[in-house]
This record gives sequence, C-alpha cells and structure tokens, in this order.
Amino acid sequence: MKVVEMYRLKPEAKLKLPLLLFRTPAGYPSPADDYIEERIDLNKKLIKHPETTYFVRVIGDSMIEARIYDGDYLIVDRALEPDNNDIVLAVLNGEITVKRLVKKAKRWYLVAANPNYPPCEITPEMDFEVWGKVTYIFHPVE
Repeated sequence: MKVVEMYRLKPEAKLKLPLLLFRTPAGYPSPADDYIEERIDLNKKLIKHPETTYFVRVIGDSMIEARIYDGDYLIVDRALEPDNNDIVLAVLNGEITVKRLVKKAKRWYLVAANPNYPPCEITPEMDFEVWGKVTYIFHPVE
C-alpha cells in the first residue's frame, strides 16, 4: 500500500461537530437539533500529539484484511513508539509503505494484510525507518 498524499495537521484548527444523544437511523431524516448534547472537537478526540501527527491518503490493496482500502485516509502519529503487530507508515529503500510491523524470532518484518503479498524481512543492508504509527483509519463515503 502506497502513500499518495500527506497532510500536516494545523494544531490551531478546531472542528467541533454535534454529538447526539441517540443513534441515528440510516435513511430517515430526524430533527436532530433537538437532541444535541454537546459539540465535540475531533482533533481533541483523535489526535494526541498535534505537532507530530499527519494525515495520509493511501492506494493499493495490500492491507485489505486490516480494513484499510484503496483511497482511505490514515492518521499517523510519529511520537508513538511502534510495537510488535502495529500498523505503521514505513520508509523502505526510499519507498513509503503501510504495513504491519511484526517481530518473529528476533527478526523484524513488514507484513501485508493480504495473502497475495509476501512478508518482507528487514535486514541491516536495507534503508529502513518506521516513520509513524497508524492510529485511525477513515473510509471516504462517496
């Protein structure tokens, strides 16, 4: 899975959306304004480290079993230390990719979430860096 766009978060940006007291049924309009409990700021709810957080858009099908699909947007936090089995944004030999970081028998691998792609063992000869940890996935609705 490749990154096609990357956006830096503007820490001063606020996005306050209504939080409703009830579940909204799909397909039937409701007078929702009568049920607004409060407004929530998605930046505060989703972003722990504004200075080190990025939004990226990805293409490809290598992470479909992790429910990351072609055209999705990811929130990537560079301040979080990735651990075994985390989904990461990595730079491997100059290519930016999204994969699962897996440790087996003291060796590290980048593993796709699609059986059509083999795991890639990270060796000392490779130019490799974990650039950030994926914290949220957004599927665009069209």
